[in-house]
Amino acid sequence: MIAEIPAFEDSPRGGANFNEHSRKRTLQARCAILTISDSRSFETDESGKSIRALLEGSGHRVVHYDILRNDPSVLRQEVSRLLGSDLDLIITTGGTGVSHKDFTIETMEPMMEKRLSGFGELFRSLSFREIGPRAFMSRALGGVAKGKALFALPGSIHAVELALKELILPELGHLIWEVNR
Repeated sequence: MIAEIPAFEDSPRGGANFNEHSRKRTLQARCAILTISDSRSFETDESGKSIRALLEGSGHRVVHYDILRNDPSVLRQEVSRLLGSDLDLIITTGGTGVSHKDFTIETMEPMMEKRLSGFGELFRSLSFREIGPRAFMSRALGGVAKGKALFALPGSIHAVELALKELILPELGHLIWEVNR
């Protein structure tokens, strides 16, 4: 005889644990956005603007937004400063590729206490469905440091929208709750 499994309302993934964790997802995160670029300005930074709009549209607060030049020491110093603040989330965009100017991953990864390997894997899988094998060159990265979530995203507007809409925003409240419990 097969036992009947009860249905759970509002549970696309099913199960009481999912519902319990879902309730923790209402947190309003305090966020920082850093665009890594030698050529973008606040007027031309479409990826940074999109990240801001998506975060604020989901009820989160962007309390810091800046454009940094392609310099590992500048990025390291700014992320270190932000890790000492009361932020919940730091997102960078740009500098994640494989060119000689791309250093964001090498700069941010050693700062992370815990790496969220699944983030990069899922991002590349979703990207593959849209752009094909070029997706393997993306080095998108997620992790945690000093009670904050950190994400390094590619610089294209499509990449940041994919990462936020499909991965980060649906789980941000839960992630921050987990990081701080």
